[in-house]
Amino acid sequence: MASHAPASPFARFVHSEAFAGLLLVCTAVIAFVWANSPAQGAYAALRDTHLAVSVGGARLDLSLEHWVNDGLMAVFFLLVGLEIKRELLIGELASRRRATLAIAAAAGGMLVPGSVYALLNAGGPGVDGWGVPMATDIAFALGVLALLGSRIPLGLKVFLTALAIVDDLGAVLVIALFYTSDLNLGALALAALTWGAALLAGRRGVSSLKVYGVLGVVLWLLVLQSGLHATIAGVLLALAVPIRKPDPAGYLTSLTDAARPGREEQVGARLRDLEDLLERAQSPLHRLEHALHPVVTFAVLPVFALMNAGVTVGAGGLGTVSLGVVLGLLLGKPLGVVGGAWLAVRAGVASLPRRVTWRHMVGAGILAGIGFTMSLFVSNLAFETGALLTQAKLGVLIASVLAAVLGGGWLLLVTRNRGSGAGMSAPGTVAPPPAP
Repeated sequence: MASHAPASPFARFVHSEAFAGLLLVCTAVIAFVWANSPAQGAYAALRDTHLAVSVGGARLDLSLEHWVNDGLMAVFFLLVGLEIKRELLIGELASRRRATLAIAAAAGGMLVPGSVYALLNAGGPGVDGWGVPMATDIAFALGVLALLGSRIPLGLKVFLTALAIVDDLGAVLVIALFYTSDLNLGALALAALTWGAALLAGRRGVSSLKVYGVLGVVLWLLVLQSGLHATIAGVLLALAVPIRKPDPAGYLTSLTDAARPGREEQVGARLRDLEDLLERAQSPLHRLEHALHPVVTFAVLPVFALMNAGVTVGAGGLGTVSLGVVLGLLLGKPLGVVGGAWLAVRAGVASLPRRVTWRHMVGAGILAGIGFTMSLFVSNLAFETGALLTQAKLGVLIASVLAAVLGGGWLLLVTRNRGSGAGMSAPGTVAPPPAP
């Protein structure tokens, strides 16, 4: 018997991210306990294990930690880039008012946490970590929302997803502009040519994912040598993969023909043919996104968590870096997200989603303080090694756990009757009446 899949692509996405959040939590806990156990030496040895790949006279030798952070995370950023492109062209960010709300909230949610951190660390050795508290981990945040079930309006889940996607775009720009080493202009020029070839393939409508796969590997190697962070290659490749809206007219005609009286015995076979045709009719972007999602969910992100969440508590302790990250994520995020959204609504350029109140938005702002994946990633770029990196990672772990508990608790409180919070509705909106 066929399984009943969620009704829409967005519902399937939320369902997947809920499992991703749970898996990330479990892997992060394993890494943290391992790094603080008597077997911590084995954990350090695992991360420092070197793997080399040789092709002809070329040789690439990296530690396991670097293979994960520079290699596997490029796949994660490829998926992020595909999601950003899809949402901008045909998704939630294609609507001007919805996009404006998400952009305003994300802008506030990046500027305020970064400012809080910078104020606390101004003039100190940890000032370079201002980018750490700026991003939101969508898997954790949507996982918390999933635990609350149907009491959460769908519009809030859509908003939080759009917010996290814009957040990711901002984080990519921050990494590209501020967390790069000295540039190798020769490698950068070759990377630009390779990206140009991928863009040309996309413009010509090349649908073979193998072509983009080969170009992507070459692009990654060149970006790795260029001085930009290698994961930027994933986003660049995503921009080249084409997207299109399939024309359903032919498929509807086939279905109608199959359902004519006297041809009922053919309906099952025709439906199977239609399913195959619709699968092949998907654009390269949709096919690649669907293929990557389980890989990133069940492999890339858990392995990243295993390599990066193992923070030894006694190695650096807590300090101004940890305090800046915690306050940036727990205080700066909700203030920035809600403040940015309020200004956009007040200016009349955006409106809250249907059935979403300002109390819901406060909960979303708190959940946006779950920075885990991207914040840990930026921590590695900002500090590389040493006590400051330990402080930053501890701050991320503490803030992410507290944001999940506080955000989930707040939304549980304001939605306990599925309608409470009506008193804080957005201007021009009408909150639903309390449930009986």
